[in-house]
This record gives sequence, C-alpha cells and structure tokens, in this order.
Amino acid sequence: MTRYLQFLLILLLGLGLGFWVAHLDVTKPDSNAGGEKKPLYYRHPMNPQVTSTTPTKDEMGMDYVAVFAEPPATAEPSPKSGKILYYRHPMGAADTSPVPKKDEMGMDYLPVFEGEQAHAGQIQISPEKIQKLGVTTATVNQRALIRSLRALGSIQVDERRVHAVTPRFEGWIQRLIVNATGQLVKRGQPLLEIYSPELMTAQQEYLIAQEGKQALQQASTQARDTAARLAENALQRLHYWDIAPAQIRRLQNTGKPLETLPLLSPVNGVVLEKPVVEGMRFMPGELLFRIADLSTVWLLAEVFEQDSGGIKPGQAVQVHINAYPERVFDGKVGFVYPTLTTETRTVKVRVELPNTEGLLKPGLYGSVTLATQDGSGRRLAIPDSAVIDSGVRQVVLLQKSEGRFEPRTVKLGQKADGYYEVLEGLATGDEVVTRANFLIDAESNLKSALDGFSKDGTAAVQASPEAPHQHEGH
Repeated sequence: MTRYLQFLLILLLGLGLGFWVAHLDVTKPDSNAGGEKKPLYYRHPMNPQVTSTTPTKDEMGMDYVAVFAEPPATAEPSPKSGKILYYRHPMGAADTSPVPKKDEMGMDYLPVFEGEQAHAGQIQISPEKIQKLGVTTATVNQRALIRSLRALGSIQVDERRVHAVTPRFEGWIQRLIVNATGQLVKRGQPLLEIYSPELMTAQQEYLIAQEGKQALQQASTQARDTAARLAENALQRLHYWDIAPAQIRRLQNTGKPLETLPLLSPVNGVVLEKPVVEGMRFMPGELLFRIADLSTVWLLAEVFEQDSGGIKPGQAVQVHINAYPERVFDGKVGFVYPTLTTETRTVKVRVELPNTEGLLKPGLYGSVTLATQDGSGRRLAIPDSAVIDSGVRQVVLLQKSEGRFEPRTVKLGQKADGYYEVLEGLATGDEVVTRANFLIDAESNLKSALDGFSKDGTAAVQASPEAPHQHEGH
C-alpha cells in the first residue's frame, strides 16, 4: 500500500512539473516575432546559384548559408533627383531589375534615374572615373592642314647644264689633252688639238684678204670696200667654227696660219662621255665630249597620285641621301611632271639641289620630305586620336558638359600631320575626347543597350531576392 502511494506521489509531481514547464514555454516571448529574422532559403557556401529550402550541407560537409529577407533600407540623401526607372548591374552586365537587388558578389545594383534618360544617347561618368581613365579633350578649331610626304628618288644631272663639244668642220685629232671620263675641266681649258685642211684654208683666205686690203689703200673706194668685206668674211668664218678669240688674235698678230688649233671647254664641269681617241678623224657635228656642270643637280622623286595635288613648284624640301645619313640637304621643287606613270600610279617631281661641295653624285639614292598644304587655307580639324573608325563610319565623343559625353558621327576629309579635316558633324569650339575614348565608347554602347532593355518591358529582369531560382540541396 505504501509502495502505491509513493508511485502516485511521483506521478503527480511529474505532471505538475511538466505543466509548469509548458506554462513557461507558452508565456515566454517569441524571439522570432520580436527581433530574429527567418531565413528565406539557404544557399551553397561556394556556389550562390545553388539553393535549398531547408538547412543542409554541401559535398565537403560545410553548412549552407542562410539568406534572410532584406529590410527596407533607409533612403539616403542622393545627389541625383528624379524618379528611379530601374536598377542596372554594378559590373556592367546587360542585366536590369525593377527593384533593388544584389549581384552574385553581394554588390548593390545601381539606380538609373529619370534625369539620366533626358539626354538620349549620352553617357555620364563620375569625376573620379574620368581621372582614373585619364580622359583628355581637345577643342575643335580652324587650322592649316600641312602634310609631310616622303618620297624616294635618285640624283640626276641637270639637263640644262649638259654641253656637247662638236666640231663644225672636218679634221683629225692631233693631240688629246683631256683623255679620261669623269675628269674635271674648267671653262676655256683646252680639250684637244686638231688639224683640219678646211681650217688651214680659212686662215689663209683671211691672211690673203688682209694683204689685199693693205695693198689697195690707194685704190678706189669700191676696191677698198671689197677687200675689207673679204677679210671680214674670212674672219667671221673662223668665229663660226668656234675658233677661240685668243687664237684669232694670234693669227692676226703673227700673220701665219696655225697648223693645229685647240678646242676649248665651254663650261666648268665633269666629262661624262669621251668617245674620241688620239689620231681619230672626225666629221662636222660628231660628238667629241659631253660635259656636265654639276654645281646644281636634280633629284627625281616618285610621288603617289593621291599626294601629288598639294605639291607646287617653288616649295622648300629636305633631302636625305643614303650615302650621307648625317647630312640634310635643302632644295626646292623645280617642276612637277604633267604625266602619270600608269604602272606605279606615281607622278615625277623634280627637286633642284645646290651641289657646291660636289657630294651629290648622279645615281645616288635618297628620300625627299615635302610639306604639302591645301590652297584653300585653314580648315576645321580635330586630332586623329579623337576618331573612332569602325571601317564603315567615323565617330567622335563630344563632351556636352562636365562628365557627360555623346557619340557623334562625323564626316572626315584629308589627314595631315596628326589631324583630320572635319567636313560635317562638328563646329568650332566643340570639345572632343582625345584619350580613353574607346573605353567611354564601350560604356556608351552598353548604356544604349540598357536603354533599349528598359524601353522593352519583357527585357527587364523581374527576379528579386525574395523569389530566387530554387534548387534542392544535395
């Protein structure tokens, strides 16, 4: 009986203790209702794309990470004003959202305000980013477009300074004084001595006419005039045959014909050709020497047809000769040939070069640098670094205001020394980007794509953190 009473007391004590504990649990404040957040789902610790509705572990035994609902964030003062149209991916991906969200790395999506779309096709960059990219701009203005052209050519003899030594009578070469090609000669220097029966006859006729003139001093006027004309005609024949005046004076002073007479060099120069040898017979008009004056030479350069329009006679040039790499020779354009070489599509340009030192030898190769300028004067121009050329069109980035840029299609003309002529698309005083324009253009193209997404309601991503794509845990 006592055992049953003890059992009953233990039973009643247990029931009372259980009731008391249950009462404490019911009356205890609900922590979840007060401050703790309830997880929405659990994500893979190494792969945020894999989620689970219940706590679980991955292949390596690591617990899935709980994802809680984000409380509405307190709006911070924003320097931008206007209605938020959508939120774009912070890393530039083509992904937008109508509500605030985070990307895979936990970064907040960036809001796009209504004011930012007020300027279609423009891109706005913060001052910090502009400084980081190293953006530089240049002002569009008028300038003289001067192009520097380089053409190859070779030194040639000035055709106007080439002289041929040819006799006007028949004879033989008695002695050859200048007997080597390339020999330097001076004006009036004897080249060779010749013997000619015709020359002997002309001298004798002159002497006879002179004697007759002296003998007829007492004769009639008509006879004296006839004798004077005969002597004058004989002397004139010697002049026509290019007999040197010194030789004629010697004939007049001595009164005896000269058996051999020298032929003199007509210019200072170099013997280019010497087809004669000592003892050779020559005929009237036959070439005995070809002498060139090399105090001025030509450089004949080949210029492509698209560059030939800006070259004018008289403009100064600089010539570099391969044989003298350390020297620069100054010259001028003497003539632009009127014909085009169809095989190479080039035009010949003649450059005149002084050669007082004798360094410029015919046949030497060199290059000529020409500065060409359009005759129309100053043109609207921009630096070539400002142009983004896709092959189909040319685009520049126009700075509309501080940090705001707009792509602008332009029509360009000729290029000269780092500048393009602007035919259409820009005006004087515009500011164009000359550095980091490719990076800004890439961001501008991205914004255009995002703008297109925002205008198409089906293109905007509707997902939010509260409704992620669910995957069952492993």
